Amino acid sequence: MSVRVAQVATGNAGRLTLRQLITDPRFDLVAVSTSSADKVGRDAGELAGLDVTTGITAVGSLEELIAARPECAVYCAMGDTRPVEATKDVRRLLEAGIDVVGSAPGTLQYPWGTLPDAVIEKVEASARAGGATVYLTGVDPGFASDLVPLALASTCQRVEQVRCYELADYATYDGAEVMFDLMGFGKPLGETPLLFLPGVLGFAWGTAIRMIAAGLGIEVDEVLEHWEAEPAPESYDIAAGRIEQGTIAALKFSISGMVAGHPAIVVEHVTRTRDDLRPDWARPTSGGGAYRVEITGEPSYVVDIVPSSEHGDHNHAAIVAACGRIVNSIPDVRAAPPGIRTTLDLPLPTGRGTYAPPTA
Repeated sequence: MSVRVAQVATGNAGRLTLRQLITDPRFDLVAVSTSSADKVGRDAGELAGLDVTTGITAVGSLEELIAARPECAVYCAMGDTRPVEATKDVRRLLEAGIDVVGSAPGTLQYPWGTLPDAVIEKVEASARAGGATVYLTGVDPGFASDLVPLALASTCQRVEQVRCYELADYATYDGAEVMFDLMGFGKPLGETPLLFLPGVLGFAWGTAIRMIAAGLGIEVDEVLEHWEAEPAPESYDIAAGRIEQGTIAALKFSISGMVAGHPAIVVEHVTRTRDDLRPDWARPTSGGGAYRVEITGEPSYVVDIVPSSEHGDHNHAAIVAACGRIVNSIPDVRAAPPGIRTTLDLPLPTGRGTYAPPTA
C-alpha cells in the first residue's frame, strides 16, 4: 500500500524529491506547498520538471498542505538562513501527526550537543503529541559524513581519526542565497561571511561530528573551526552570479571534533568557483566534485565518492543523491517510534524499491 506523501518547497532539492515522489510507486502524492507566489496553482508535475499532469497543484501555506492529510511530509524549505522558522514548521507537521523527512533544519540530524536541551525537548514533545517521527539527512551533513564513514569504521580493528571531505567546483551551482549570502562568495576578503561567524560552522556540522562520535562510542570534548579564503584573480561569472576581481572565489574550511586534544573527527570542505584556484588545496581525483572519506587506523582507508547524473553535472548529482537518501528513508521512518531519529537509529539502508531496468 502506497504512502500518502506531501512535498514542502520546490527549490533545488525540493523539485528533485518531488520528482521521485511522483514517479515512485511506493508513494501517493497528495499535496505540495510553496513559498513562491508564482508557483501557487501550478501542477506538481510541472514544478518537478516532468512531462506529466498529476492533478495536484501547489498551495501557498503549510495549513493547506496539512489539510490534505499526508502520512509523511518531505521538508526541503531553506533552513540554513531560517533555522528557527524551519524548526517551527517541522513541529507543526509533527503535531498534526505527520512524519517528516527532509534536508532542513540540519541541526535535527543529530541535535544532542548542538541544540539547547529546551529546543530538543520542544521538538520531541511535538512528536509525542502527534505520534510522529522526524528524520533529517542529506549528503554532507548526511550519508557522506555519517553512514559511509561509520560503515568503513565497522571494518577496522582500530580507528585513530575519521576525516570527511567535500571537494567541489561550485561554478555551476545556481543557489545564489547559499553562495553569496551564506558562504560569502563575491564578498571582500576582509568581510566575514555568515557561515564563518564564530560558532556557525560548529552549529552546522557539529551534528555530523557528534553522530560519528556516538557511532564510535566516544565523546567530543570541543569543536574547533577554521576557514580561509582565496581571492579571484580577475572578474568572471558563475551560475549564481558575478565574482569580482579580489573578492572571495575559493574557500577552505574545517570543523574538528577534539578528543583529549586530538582531532579525532574532522569535516573539511574545499569549494572553488574555478578549477585553477589554489591547486595546493585538496581536490577530487576525477570530475568536478567528490566526497572523500579518510580513516586512519588499522586498516586505513581513502575512499572517493564521485556522483554523476544523466541530467546534470557533479553539483546536480550531489543534490540528487541527497534527495534519494531523503525519500528512500520514508518507509523506515514510518516504521520508527515517534521522536527525533538519526542514521544510528534506522535500519541499514538497502536500496529496496529503487531498482529499475534500463530504458531502451
